[in-house]
Amino acid sequence: MSATTAAPGRPRRLRHRAAGPLFVAPFLILFLLLFLAPLGYAAYLSLFQQRLIGGTVFVGLDNYVTALKDPLLLHGVGRVALFFVIQVPLMLLLALAFALALDSGLLRLARVIRLGIFVPYAVPSVVAALMWGYLYGRDFGPFAQLSRKLDLPTPHFLGDGWMLGSLANIVTWEFVGYNMIILYAALRTIPQDLYEAAAMDGAGAWRVAWSIKLPALRPALLLTLLFSVIGSFQLFNEPSLLMKIAPDVISSSYTANLYAYSLAFTGNQVNYAATVSFLLGLVIVIASYAVLLTANRRRAR
Repeated sequence: MSATTAAPGRPRRLRHRAAGPLFVAPFLILFLLLFLAPLGYAAYLSLFQQRLIGGTVFVGLDNYVTALKDPLLLHGVGRVALFFVIQVPLMLLLALAFALALDSGLLRLARVIRLGIFVPYAVPSVVAALMWGYLYGRDFGPFAQLSRKLDLPTPHFLGDGWMLGSLANIVTWEFVGYNMIILYAALRTIPQDLYEAAAMDGAGAWRVAWSIKLPALRPALLLTLLFSVIGSFQLFNEPSLLMKIAPDVISSSYTANLYAYSLAFTGNQVNYAATVSFLLGLVIVIASYAVLLTANRRRAR
């Protein structure tokens, strides 16, 4: 009796066990084809060098030694690191302020405001860079025209001293809404019981925000910070497009990502470009790990 009842259940259990790998298989296949395979091929290319005499030869880690001494690459990474230090804190503070304001329930037309803040993220970065490039223009931009009408000095937003701040403004305009949505969604998951208990204790809006909302937002803030680390060190579209307007300020090595692109598609140095790309990925991994390590140490305290 027991044998006959157990037999039909065994194929069902086997089907259940096979369902998990089948659901995960599409992701694993795409991950292998679109991420691991190109990464492995780039690592393979970085170990070779194309020479006029002898063709493509195996050089081991010589490309990496050259890249670590390359002033153009080092300056590009340093410039992007400075961009990260300036732009990311400002962007996340704005996103946090907007998220808290929307969650407070005190704003009128909150849905319209939320949509208005998020809309710039829906604008492609290429379009955003072109639009802001027009606004920044010293000869034809509206800011320059307004300054001339008011007999004020024309701001040189695309000058050497202003360029990094101008790029930071574009990226902030694009991604404040994206980060705000993440933080706002995290705020909406806070249990209502905490707010009711705080109200019974006589806590005001500022006290609730400081003692309840901000601690609950730590995982979401860490997530947005990690995304910002990756995005900042991969900065490409904005300087690539503004380079056409300000070629004297933005060179082909202005950022590390732009430098790798220029090496591969302009300088025809595919092997060295793969090396630069691999080192840039390593920098992103180290920076992300440093952020996670710092956050975990603060949480442990």
